[in-house]
This record gives sequence, structure tokens and C-alpha cells, in this order.
Amino acid sequence: MKQTQKTNTTITQNRKAQYEYFIEDRFEAGLILEGWEVKSLREGRVQLDQSYVILKHGAAYLFGAQITPLQTVSTHIHPDPIRNRKLLLHQAELNKIIGSIERRGYTVVPLNLYWKNNRVKIAIGLAKGKKLHDKRATEKERDWQRDKQRLLKKF
Repeated sequence: MKQTQKTNTTITQNRKAQYEYFIEDRFEAGLILEGWEVKSLREGRVQLDQSYVILKHGAAYLFGAQITPLQTVSTHIHPDPIRNRKLLLHQAELNKIIGSIERRGYTVVPLNLYWKNNRVKIAIGLAKGKKLHDKRATEKERDWQRDKQRLLKKF
């Protein structure tokens, strides 16, 4: 019997990233995790809002992502909830990201964490920071879209 895939594969989203940055390009990366981290992710015990991606020695690392360990973690393991986790990207993708950061002043932010074929994937984005007036314009546009939907719903 073939199992159907779950419709909600998203573990968590970084909503702050959409508010703080213009996302120019998106990449999908694998994530090197330990066993207790995967169990915690299944329970949804993760926060991405304070995290960021840094590139060093030709590899990408996720800093500041907090994966809270479960109480049932074995006693001989001392988990570190905010340890650095390596991201798995193709060399061509890494080269494109490094070039954009160095030449054009982009930053790399984690967007969301999700399951794909029983593996944890993270979506990262090349982003430019928004100014205060850009954030206000985004809020104004979002409010207008919401009001427009309300008006169309009445008819």
C-alpha cells in the first residue's frame, strides 16, 4: 500500500525575514543534524527568527537557530540547542551566493525549514535589507490586499 505524503511539510517559517528583507533569490539546502535534533524538529521545537547564514572556508553554516532538545534525550548526550549546523549546497550555488555577497552586498537569511522525502531541508534567500519606508509600504500593501478581499467577499 502506497502512503500518501503529508500536505503540511513545513516545520517552521522565519516571518521576520519577509518583513526585514527583500528576498531576491531562493536556494534549497540540506542540513547536517544529530539524531536528537531530528526528534525535536518532529515535535516542532525550533526557532529561526534570530538565525542567519554565514559563509566561511567555502561552506555555508546556519548560526543562531535554536532547536530545543526534548526531555527524553539520552542522559549521555549533552545537547547544545544553538550549535552551528552546516548547510549542504552544490558548489555552483555556493559560488553564486559568495559572488552576490561580495559584489552586490547581499545577505543570506534562512526562510523556512521543511520536510522533503523524509529529509530536513532549509530554504535560504539572498536578501537586501529594507528601509523603514519600505516596511511601511509593505504593510500598506498587505492591508490593502486584505481590505480588497473583504470587499470582494461581500459581492
